[in-house]
Amino acid sequence: MRDWEDAAAYASTLPEIVMESWWGTLCPKINGKGLMSPGREKDSFALMVTHTEKQILFETDPDTFWQTDHYANYPMLLVRYGTSSRERIELYIQRAWWDRAKKPQRVAAGMAERP
Repeated sequence: MRDWEDAAAYASTLPEIVMESWWGTLCPKINGKGLMSPGREKDSFALMVTHTEKQILFETDPDTFWQTDHYANYPMLLVRYGTSSRERIELYIQRAWWDRAKKPQRVAAGMAERP
């Protein structure tokens, strides 16, 4: 992802995503639940993930995925812009969508199974 606009544009390609206010900023949401936000740190955005995934991402790609104390106990991490991990970032945006979508939305999108 080059920047917030690029990340939000990708998220907006997922079914039924709307850009709505979340923490005072327009962010991609489904069913009123946010997937990601511009975050508080320069050159990164914040992405919802499970706690288990968070640890895996920190261990396997610390150049892309990181956190500050602000996100330490929350199911969200920071994603640096400009890394070579675009496909992996897109996968975790898809998972954030899947985790917040309702079963009929998942089935309609051809994503009955979690990506």
